[in-house]
Amino acid sequence: MTIFLLGAFLLSMICGLVFTPLILDFCKRKKLYDLPSERKVHKNAIPRLGGISFFPSMMIAFAIMLLYFTYSGNKEIAFNTWSASYIMGVGIIYLTGIVDDLVGLKAKSKFFVQIITAFLLPMAGLYINNLYGLFGIDFIPYYIGIPLTIFVLVFIDNAINLIDGIDGLAAGLSLIALTGFLLYFIHYGVFMHTYSILVAGLMGALIAFLYFNLFGRADRNTKIFMGDSGSLSLGFTLGFLAVKCAMDNCNIWETRPEAVIMPLTLLFVPTADVVRVTLYRLRHGRPLFDADNNHIHHKLMRTGLSQHQALAFILLLAIGFIILNSLLYPLLSSTIIVLIDIILFCLINVLINSRLKVLS
Repeated sequence: MTIFLLGAFLLSMICGLVFTPLILDFCKRKKLYDLPSERKVHKNAIPRLGGISFFPSMMIAFAIMLLYFTYSGNKEIAFNTWSASYIMGVGIIYLTGIVDDLVGLKAKSKFFVQIITAFLLPMAGLYINNLYGLFGIDFIPYYIGIPLTIFVLVFIDNAINLIDGIDGLAAGLSLIALTGFLLYFIHYGVFMHTYSILVAGLMGALIAFLYFNLFGRADRNTKIFMGDSGSLSLGFTLGFLAVKCAMDNCNIWETRPEAVIMPLTLLFVPTADVVRVTLYRLRHGRPLFDADNNHIHHKLMRTGLSQHQALAFILLLAIGFIILNSLLYPLLSSTIIVLIDIILFCLINVLINSRLKVLS
């Protein structure tokens, strides 16, 4: 199976490396730039449509691998209603993101589309039906699981969208999470091959994007941002993978006590940050859908870190939580681990705030 995952990864990466220069030229001709502002950290006009390459690159790689398996008579790759609901949903989210990048959409309009799109997964029978003892909750009936699933999908989608504030951050955090999901699905073997190939393809597209995003130069028209077409597509995909992992389905895999703590761990930093920002806005009476500069990367840069230093700090923080939870899981319950994560994240923010007070 390794050769097919590598094939999907390389095919998607090559597509991204081919598509992105074409997107850059299109943005230059049409003058489609993300302009500097007081809230934004970049100082130059940068093309913002890099995420347009994600979905096509991933799907081209996936389709080629699927055709190869079908042609060779291999039955290990199954395209079922869950896969179809994901592709339909991410396609709608992707198009919504493109429209927002090109002409702009109100936050409430995007939120409405996210809710409608998230409903596609429960309609296909994919929803969270077990919390495996987290906060003392096990089996969840469908009338609770369906709205919970919609909430989780929309929440993760917005978390990735909102944390996309500096070079490489949303893509880097997503790449870490996707790597975790890929290794987890590989561990469970044949029934997860379809999702493993999708994940490998998206990882290849992200590597291609990061090359231009981190190392490109605005003066040479080689630097690009992902825009909402990319961040919303990434968020929906990660939400789908989290729900897919969490669902208890004995036809696919046995009941796994780590099925909820695993996606929580992989997505902890972006989701914890959006919860903190939301609570801050509620506390200070600010509109929930308005943008601000209170995310963790903004605060780190106000302490004096550069963009790349803030990026490295947050990525290492995400990896640190993954390592910590992996060490704690055999010893403690999921509930205790989540509480420890929350306390540590709060302490880190207290230290950052203390540093900001000293500097002010």
